[in-house]
Amino acid sequence: MKKLKLRGRDLIKMGFPKGPAVSLALEQAGRHRKFAQKEEVLAELSAVLRSPDGFRADEVWGTVAEKLEPGLPVVVEQVLKDEPIPYKAFGEAGISLSARGQMDLAMRLPVVSAGALMPDAHHGYGLPIGGVWASENAVMPYGVGMDIGCRMSLSVYPLPPSFLEKNREKLQSLLLENTRFGKAAFDRPMDDEVLHHSLFCEIPKLRSLQGKARLQIGTSGSGNHFVEFGVAELTEEDTQLGVPAGQYLGLLSHSGSRGMGAAIAQHYTQIAREVCLLPREAAHLAWLDMESEAGQEYWLAMNLAGTYAAACHRQIHERISTALGEEPLGKIENHHNFAWKEVQADGQEWIVHRKGATPAGKGVLGIIPGSMTAPGFIVRGKGEASALSSAAHGAGRQLSRRKAKESIRPKAVKQHLAGHGVSLIGGGLDEAPFAYKDIYQVMAAQEGLVEVLGRFWPKVVRMDDGK
Repeated sequence: MKKLKLRGRDLIKMGFPKGPAVSLALEQAGRHRKFAQKEEVLAELSAVLRSPDGFRADEVWGTVAEKLEPGLPVVVEQVLKDEPIPYKAFGEAGISLSARGQMDLAMRLPVVSAGALMPDAHHGYGLPIGGVWASENAVMPYGVGMDIGCRMSLSVYPLPPSFLEKNREKLQSLLLENTRFGKAAFDRPMDDEVLHHSLFCEIPKLRSLQGKARLQIGTSGSGNHFVEFGVAELTEEDTQLGVPAGQYLGLLSHSGSRGMGAAIAQHYTQIAREVCLLPREAAHLAWLDMESEAGQEYWLAMNLAGTYAAACHRQIHERISTALGEEPLGKIENHHNFAWKEVQADGQEWIVHRKGATPAGKGVLGIIPGSMTAPGFIVRGKGEASALSSAAHGAGRQLSRRKAKESIRPKAVKQHLAGHGVSLIGGGLDEAPFAYKDIYQVMAAQEGLVEVLGRFWPKVVRMDDGK
């Protein structure tokens, strides 16, 4: 009679947490089920895993059941699909092979329901930037991204474009005095109700982030984040926006949830990787079950980070509006790097992740920026199902940060900005206009996703100076 051959890997694949429970189960199986069929033993252990309380008095499995404490995360070894499920890539000719490869890998996950790739897509971590990915009951921290709830916010002021040219130096001073980037913070940060949210006391990870959130509120990140004055042009009367057609002074900001969002992403990605065992090449695509304690915690933390990002933009625009002495005629906001619960046409609810992708549900307003010298587009979504009601979140990079720094010369950037009448405060070569795709081509590739209502031309731009 053959002896039982049972390995720890068999139990971990079943859902046993790594640690003492696995060792004890193997020991007891070897002692008491030495000549049993492997399938029978696995069936017994599956029952122990499902209901450990019912086996605490069992002579064979009692010691194993004691190690399976209620609330312990279930570890599952996941197997990828052989082929990615089909998805639509918009503007496919302008999307790199590496970004397609990342999306193809994500579409092989066993929990994926649907996906789409936006025309500004480029290589990222986990999902590619511009990737949209949906599941029924799973949330992927790296499918949301590091900068949770990163937003675009546009204020339209009752001032003509001529005001900008006549007051360019004044507007530069306003940006310097009323914005902070990167590691810089205000001497006296403004208060906000989000800083007093009960989740900062209820979730241990958030408790450790409250101080940083308080210090960084109202500030902007580094990299491609900016606050800029420019010319906002609305091409037609739009009752939804509430601003008559015409040209106005506009203020556009782009930033997210700062250090708080990054810490949440890192913390819950690590937890996901511990309980969702994927092949090495897909490790950053680990997800959390929405019914698990960690999944619920991440969902609450992610939403709080999104609320915090919105508060940062609100303070940026309040500070500058006060200094300018003007109230906006209207505002447009949208965010990306987030996950939404969305009900589909058949009544099914999906968790839709938009990593660097703009929500574009039917009638939803948004703004898609270009670069320092290319216009942003004020848009209204069409709710295209094949795009999961999404659109691009910008022009998208065509050069990595490293390649941009190596190949772009400061003199060329200076001449290019001058030729477009753009004044730049801060910013690095990695954010030069040449590092980005042609926004007109990106917009042409998504005519079926959004309707264009207007444009925004940057003129006075402030970014992090890297210090």
